[in-house]
Amino acid sequence: MRKPERSTIAAALGVFAVAVAVFGALFPDSVAGELVDIASRPIMAEIALRLAVPITLAALGGIFAEKSGVINIGLEGLLIISSFTAVLVAWGLGGSSGTALWTGFGVGVLASVLLAGLFAVVCIEYEADQIIAGLAVWLVALGLAPFASSVVFGNKNTASISRFSEWTVPVLHDAFVNSGVPVLEYVGQVLLRANPIVYLMFAAVAVSWYVLNHTAFGRWVEASGENPDALDTAGVNVHRVRYASVLVSGLLAGMGGAALSIGHVGSFVGNGTTMIDGKGFIAIATYLFGNYNPLGTFGAAMLFSGLESLQIGIQQFTPYEVPSQLIQLIPYATVVVVLVLVGRTRIPEAAGEYYESGEDR
Repeated sequence: MRKPERSTIAAALGVFAVAVAVFGALFPDSVAGELVDIASRPIMAEIALRLAVPITLAALGGIFAEKSGVINIGLEGLLIISSFTAVLVAWGLGGSSGTALWTGFGVGVLASVLLAGLFAVVCIEYEADQIIAGLAVWLVALGLAPFASSVVFGNKNTASISRFSEWTVPVLHDAFVNSGVPVLEYVGQVLLRANPIVYLMFAAVAVSWYVLNHTAFGRWVEASGENPDALDTAGVNVHRVRYASVLVSGLLAGMGGAALSIGHVGSFVGNGTTMIDGKGFIAIATYLFGNYNPLGTFGAAMLFSGLESLQIGIQQFTPYEVPSQLIQLIPYATVVVVLVLVGRTRIPEAAGEYYESGEDR
């Protein structure tokens, strides 16, 4: 499909979405009105933000790795291992106190960083195929976490623990919620009283954008993925930049996995594809859709999580007899459509390629 055709279809779909929203607002008793009512509820936005956290954080990690030249498709595995480890450690410390939860969170992130470090050594030092190594990371985590849970808890699903309590922004929350202005009330309910993992996501997006666009390390990361020879000539060790970038991907993905299990669910579910359920692969789609830009990636993650939240709301709040399997396809089908309309994203020139420095040749 040519780019003008994709743009025309995208514009038509945008106009259609706006038309449905306007029609729903004018006729609240219609099907469109039901959808608008569900989508506009603060609880739907709150759910969407929490669902976006693991996807966004894993995607940010994927950006650092891939922009440096290392394709890390093992993000799914990093999410799995960090989510399980976080719950295991928090449970071992009692599972209810803030100290136990934050310690579990930190150890979960550390587990992800260690696994990412192993992946980096295999790919950077031993020239392993990055795609195969990434799949290995996923498969190892997919088998190890449920097995360890079965050993410790006697079940692939862990015991339940407490979750992070919501944080309230002092003064502003009450001022906005009691303002009498619908928009301010909405902002107060959604953004000024939220789970700390949501604020963590906002901070990670801002910091990642700044690091990649306004620091020397960000320029090194880009050069490592686009023209490693030039970076090597400038005296910067390409391998070190790639190691650092992959470890950062492990750090961010680990935060996403631990945030999901401790901040949102309160346990680790190891049945089937585990509670991660493809979020690492969705993260890859979001940063490709966002063109390796943290802000665009966050927007793409919110699109997916918003649709995921909407399908949950449709199943809970509408009287229509629609098969749940069909409704659950909405966010995934939308991701496919969006990727088709966006077209091919240009990946870094040296992504996936082993680099041998001038000193080693």
